Amino acid sequence: MIHHVQLACPPDSEEASRGFYSGVLGLIEKPKPPALAVRGGCWFTGAGIELHLGVEKDFRPAQKAHPGLLWPELDALAQRLTKAGYQVIWGDDEIPGMRRFHTHDIHGNRLEFLTPKAP
Repeated sequence: MIHHVQLACPPDSEEASRGFYSGVLGLIEKPKPPALAVRGGCWFTGAGIELHLGVEKDFRPAQKAHPGLLWPELDALAQRLTKAGYQVIWGDDEIPGMRRFHTHDIHGNRLEFLTPKAP
């Protein structure tokens, strides 16, 4: 079982992160413990997942590596992302029994969202 997934973000990008992860995805920001809050970044939770955005001084987005996140309402999420200007790239049947798509967050990090196909 995974507690959380951490993605990198550039310095001073917390507001942009909040706009994407809370505003578009609908996740709730989780307060960081004070000892870690001084490092910057932000944490988000919801839909059964927890994502941490950690500041990297020499930030480069993850364009191949990505979390695969189970999402309950995949079509609604794809519509929200498209409406907000994010590209949604639907996958084929490479993963049996799953519907999925890839997108990129506000920082260019690759994300995959999946849901089981209806029987």
